[in-house]
Amino acid sequence: MASSLTCTGVIWALLSFLCAATSCVGFFMPYWLWGSQLGKPVSFGTFRRCSYPVHDESRQMMVMVEECGRYASFQGIPSAEWRICTVVTGLGCGLLLLVALTALMGCCVSELISRTVGRVAGGIQFLGGLLIGAGCALYPLGWDSEEVRQTCGYVSGQFDLVKYPVYSSLCYFKAYHNEKLNASKCEIGWAYYCTGAGAASAMLLCTWLACFSGKKQKQYPY
Repeated sequence: MASSLTCTGVIWALLSFLCAATSCVGFFMPYWLWGSQLGKPVSFGTFRRCSYPVHDESRQMMVMVEECGRYASFQGIPSAEWRICTVVTGLGCGLLLLVALTALMGCCVSELISRTVGRVAGGIQFLGGLLIGAGCALYPLGWDSEEVRQTCGYVSGQFDLVKYPVYSSLCYFKAYHNEKLNASKCEIGWAYYCTGAGAASAMLLCTWLACFSGKKQKQYPY
């Protein structure tokens, strides 16, 4: 079967698909942030959430529904930063996936990927990784939203999952210490790292390999 890729290009195609799949899976999974609420584990993505509180009319109390799903509307996403993050990260994942599928097609279609096309594809991968990186950088700005603060025990803030008040007097040291022990702590989930790792690999490795991926086109006399 004819191929338009060099040996390096085949490695680039496989690695591009792996990076794109890693970022896309991480982006879709609602495990970017872990916490707890009403004694139940809660996790957030950029546009999805697992476990949410509802009011039980029969018992007249709040209970947690342990299900995962996306927000009912785009405006339902807890913060403007997360809405921007969703769009930017989704666009970046789309670019990585587009290049990865094109590269895989180049493994079995002759003269699809030339040296110039490979370099352009590498530039698109760099842009896609950059967009995903920007989305990952924006995500912590939403940690001060009401939903996240409820999950983190009202101690989270932007870029800070365990934000404790500063007491000006030593008389409050004991109260501060007790509050610190009782505070609910949130932590970053595996999907956040998965998304960022895929983007970083695409920017650092795939972009470089793309420059050597395509074969030199044959010159045909006319």
